[in-house]
Amino acid sequence: DGTTDITRTVPIGQPTQEMRERFTLVLKGMIGISTLRFPAGTRGSEIDAVARMALWKHGCDFAHGTGHGVGSYLAVHEGPQRIARTGTEKLLEGMMLSNEPGYYKEGSYGIRIENLILVTPAQEIEGGDIAMHGFETLTLAPIDTRLVQSDLLTRDELHWLDSYHARVLAEIGPMLDGETLAWLEKATAPLPHDAKI
Repeated sequence: DGTTDITRTVPIGQPTQEMRERFTLVLKGMIGISTLRFPAGTRGSEIDAVARMALWKHGCDFAHGTGHGVGSYLAVHEGPQRIARTGTEKLLEGMMLSNEPGYYKEGSYGIRIENLILVTPAQEIEGGDIAMHGFETLTLAPIDTRLVQSDLLTRDELHWLDSYHARVLAEIGPMLDGETLAWLEKATAPLPHDAKI
């Protein structure tokens, strides 16, 4: 029970190579935010570029913020926290946000992948001397791997995706049976690990 916000992109028909590439670049941005470690007190504006870097390397971007606050039993869009160029609020432990990079090709297609994340204390870094934060991913729904161009993902990104899908199956699978469980098992199957980096 509560308030959530989630987006998944699924292909209708056969996706083009460009669609698969752009989807994977968006996924890299979403994983980048999901795995980020940052100093306590960092503002959303200071991490927004992490979600955009893979797209920027290919001359692309998205016109919306990367994430917004989400209320519990309240508004889906609820501040003051944001991950955006205009996000001046410090990201504090316990804040819930969306993590939703995207890509939109005018008149053609759109991509968005969205999970909810929670600001949490990060594990101490050996030799480090400042408190660090990170994000816990709260959303449990498969990401459509038919759109993933796995050779664009690093080994760490592939590991994150496979681990995320294993968690989705472990936590949601016991509530399902029959055809629905078979679908989830297929949707969360590990990707081939042909990453070059």
